[in-house]
Amino acid sequence: MQWTDRIRQVKIILVVVAIVIAVASLLVSHLLVKDLQREERNKMEIWAEALHALNNADETTDLSLVLNVIQGNNTIPVIVMDSDGVVSDYRNIEINAKTETDSMAYVSNYGNRMYDRGDYIKIYLAENNSMSGDSLEMPEESRPYTLVCYDESTLLKRLAQYPYWQLGVVMIFVVVAIFALLASKRAEQNKVWVGLSKETAHQLGTPISSLMAWVEILKENYPEDELIPEMDKDVKRLELVAERFSKIGSLPEPVDASMNEVLVHVVDYMNRRTSKKVEIVSHLPEEEVIVKMNAQLFEWVIENLCKNAVDAMEGKGRIDLTLTDEGGRVVVEVSDNGKGIRKKDIKNVFTPGFTTKKRGWGLGLSLAKRIVEEYHKGKIFVKESELGVGTTFRIEIWK
Repeated sequence: MQWTDRIRQVKIILVVVAIVIAVASLLVSHLLVKDLQREERNKMEIWAEALHALNNADETTDLSLVLNVIQGNNTIPVIVMDSDGVVSDYRNIEINAKTETDSMAYVSNYGNRMYDRGDYIKIYLAENNSMSGDSLEMPEESRPYTLVCYDESTLLKRLAQYPYWQLGVVMIFVVVAIFALLASKRAEQNKVWVGLSKETAHQLGTPISSLMAWVEILKENYPEDELIPEMDKDVKRLELVAERFSKIGSLPEPVDASMNEVLVHVVDYMNRRTSKKVEIVSHLPEEEVIVKMNAQLFEWVIENLCKNAVDAMEGKGRIDLTLTDEGGRVVVEVSDNGKGIRKKDIKNVFTPGFTTKKRGWGLGLSLAKRIVEEYHKGKIFVKESELGVGTTFRIEIWK
């Protein structure tokens, strides 16, 4: 649980850091973009003033500075139009010759979009632009004018997009880091499972072998004793448990086995070990269902589910085992009419250490999930559960 809490804390820290980086990047970039927009606006005003000076110049005017200002704009897209929307000049406009057959129409539409956004400067014509005396007396708003429409430079557009690209990279980093932490957690859990299983099998091995020898001696000395065969069954059961732990600690190769036989064995075992008030019913197809699996480990899974069902029914009720062959996959459902599982607990039932029993370890369903999903590449989940009605677990494995 400490490792789980640490993982949760790291994930929260990573998300908080990502949010801080994102907010800081967006804020700084926004301020830079605003500064550049203001600077480009000032440049356009100077460029428009230069154009106005050029239009109003006479033969004695020195135009070197004006021409330098006009020709010095190599970054900001500019379109010059008259009051009727006719383009007279443009600079820094990229036209794709393959897609735009009418370049002037494209420039005109582009200028209209700039005008609609309000990115323009209006220059009123002076007296030397063929205006009559009556026109000079007109108010400025009624006089002919030229529009200088402009757009943001490529640099400004890229800078505006930069924080979003940076945010994407940060989010990818956070996701990768979280997946790496989860993978590390899973790997550590696997090591714990393997170590615990091997050590358990090793510790059980010696006393079980000794018990088996003592049982054989008892058989020879008391051949007619009715209790010795029962002892022999229990010792063999212990041997089976040790073997199962040994196989969990390794990676057993699946072989073709009958799922029908697995369920029959479980039903026989549970009937011998549970109260007569518990009815265990199997629903099996007539044809044998052959699946690649480790029969001993899969029996363990079904036994765990049945034992949990017996606990949930408090020693009285009915358990149904249903086997269905769906062609490419095999489905096993274990249903009971016990007390059910609360909705908020359903997502935690397979978590190691989670249990609702007073003396439970919370490892049975976790082991079952590991056996089904990691060893048999299948799925196990709670199909349905209702308080006071019962629970159905569903297992799906491919043939």
